[in-house]
Amino acid sequence: MTSPSGLAASRGYFGIGVEGVSKSANVGALLRTAHAFGAAFCFTVGAGFDARAARLADTSDTASHVPMWRYASAEEVALPQGCTLVGIEITEDAAVLPSFRHPLNAAYILGPERSSLSPGMLARCRHVVRIPTRFSLNLSVAGALVLYDRLLQHGRFAARPVMSGGGGVAPVPAGHGDPVFRRNRPDWLRGEAIGREEET
Repeated sequence: MTSPSGLAASRGYFGIGVEGVSKSANVGALLRTAHAFGAAFCFTVGAGFDARAARLADTSDTASHVPMWRYASAEEVALPQGCTLVGIEITEDAAVLPSFRHPLNAAYILGPERSSLSPGMLARCRHVVRIPTRFSLNLSVAGALVLYDRLLQHGRFAARPVMSGGGGVAPVPAGHGDPVFRRNRPDWLRGEAIGREEET
C-alpha cells in the first residue's frame, strides 16, 4: 500500500543523523535520501560541513520540509521520548543489518567518512548495526541501505512470491470499528444512548 505521495505506508517513525562529518556532498545526499524515505527529523552532531554546498546534492531541499537539529556534541543530543538511538558502525559486537529488528521509533546515527562514531556516541546507542560488506561504504549509501531495510520491515508490502518476479496485493491496513461487547453494554455507554434519545 502506498500513500498519495507514493511513499509506502509504514509503522512508527525515524530520524537520521551524522556525527563529525565534513563532506558536504555526502550530507546533502543523505538528507535527500532521508526525505525520500519519509524521515520525521534529521540531525547533525559536531559536523563541519558547508550547508550551502550540501544543498547541491540535496535537490529536494530537505531542511525546508523536515525538522533539522544541530548539536555540538554527543552529550547534547536530545531525542523524543521512546526514540531508540541506533549507531551504524563497524564494530566487533555490532548486529548485522539483515538480522536486525528495527525499533518502531528510532534515530540512526552515522560517523565521519574516514573515522568512526565517537566513544561517547557509541555509549549512548542502544544498538549498533553494521552492513555486511567487504569494506566500508560511502556515508550516504550506508544510510540509504539502512533506511531501505527499515522500510522492508515496517512497511506494508505484498509477500514475495516463491518463484522469481513480483506481484501480489499489499495487505489492507487494520481498521477500527465500533466496540464489541460480549455480554452487556456498560452502564456509562447505555446512559449516553438514553441521553441522546431524550434530546431527540
